[in-house]
Amino acid sequence: MGTVMNTHRFTRRAFLRGVGVTMALPWMESYRVWGDEPRGKSSEAPVRLAVMFSGNGFHSREWWAKGEGKAMELGKVLAPLMPHREKMLFIRGLFNAEALKGNIHSSMTGNMLSGAPLASGGEIRSGTSVDQLLAQKYGRETKVPSLVLGCEQSNPSVHKNYSMLYSSHISWSSPTTPTPLELYPALAFDRLFKDEVQRGDKSVLDAVLADAKDVRGHISTRDQQKLDEYLDSVREVETRIENAGKRGELQGWRPTLAKPNIPRPADGIPQDIGEHMRLMSDILVLAFQTDTTRLCTLKLNNDHSSLRFPNLGVDYMIHHLLSHSDTADWLKVNAFFLQQLAYIAAKMDAIQEGERTLLDNTMLLYTSSMLTGNHDASQLPVVLLGGGGGKIKGGRILDYKGKPNRQMCRLYLSLMDKMGVRPGTFGDAKEPLAEI
Repeated sequence: MGTVMNTHRFTRRAFLRGVGVTMALPWMESYRVWGDEPRGKSSEAPVRLAVMFSGNGFHSREWWAKGEGKAMELGKVLAPLMPHREKMLFIRGLFNAEALKGNIHSSMTGNMLSGAPLASGGEIRSGTSVDQLLAQKYGRETKVPSLVLGCEQSNPSVHKNYSMLYSSHISWSSPTTPTPLELYPALAFDRLFKDEVQRGDKSVLDAVLADAKDVRGHISTRDQQKLDEYLDSVREVETRIENAGKRGELQGWRPTLAKPNIPRPADGIPQDIGEHMRLMSDILVLAFQTDTTRLCTLKLNNDHSSLRFPNLGVDYMIHHLLSHSDTADWLKVNAFFLQQLAYIAAKMDAIQEGERTLLDNTMLLYTSSMLTGNHDASQLPVVLLGGGGGKIKGGRILDYKGKPNRQMCRLYLSLMDKMGVRPGTFGDAKEPLAEI
């Protein structure tokens, strides 16, 4: 971080510092300014965008919503979102025209966030994704322009004439460059707080405790409580990462040995997929809470995924094969994925940023590359949580099915607009969705 932190745009932001560590503080009433210039009595918090993705679609009969506001009803897949339905948009009918051309997983995913044509024949060419377009402009204000997280390793093979890298990445820095995917919670955590992203023995929190003590003497009682809660959450995530790393690596396959025959690495991918997803969810929230980044993608699994779910008692079949039938176990796995979204929303909504919460200041988009596991991409599953800085009204269902100009990229233009980035056109869209 070093030289970046010394530039003018960061001079008004509050930090805790230690040797090799810099921690941005969350919004506090004692530090009213987020950017360079105050706007009135206190500056508003910035708008954030997080995109969450899971592959292979959902149960064909249980992804639905009806009604509005407190009276909104949700299908069993979406049931974990019931506490948040007043801050949710359920969007039906959007699609990605280019994704229909190959009719396989990789051809439906590689342009998920760009709407760009995909090269076949094993060649890699897609389009710059919406998160990275925003990172080029909106991301300049933060230490980390964007955070790109994942819970399943990339697949470099070719399947039915399309690169499986398309199935493995939703974030693309350029048409030929998938954005590097951070699978290791420890390294993602370090990127937020350490000046150099590398393994280190010293606790991030221990390194800044002296500075934190000094800060406590200059802030209000309410902010002291907020600071203590924040530091506790950092400690809790740091401890869980350390414990997860001790358990070694297991991700997306079944071992041929009951126990490893080589020493386990000190830092690794958690064996428990539930713990892995939960850690990445916590890191996403910390990143937004501290304004270390305002853009994040979290890919819970690949399209054509090989994940298994022993934590759910569903260990007999990989995710991709489960998706081809509407079984009770498939529904259980679907709900597990939506529980991650609900968990993030609840954490964000409990963090106050002035008159709004972190969730109110965020656009939390959840989607997949197909509606159901039978490759139905004629319409995409889309849920949007959060208020976009007070610019989005939740508790609604938006239905574009059967209507013209229902490009998914129109939604992306709408989200970019809420962040003050207006490219005019994006992918195959020429105007945003007026209803967002």
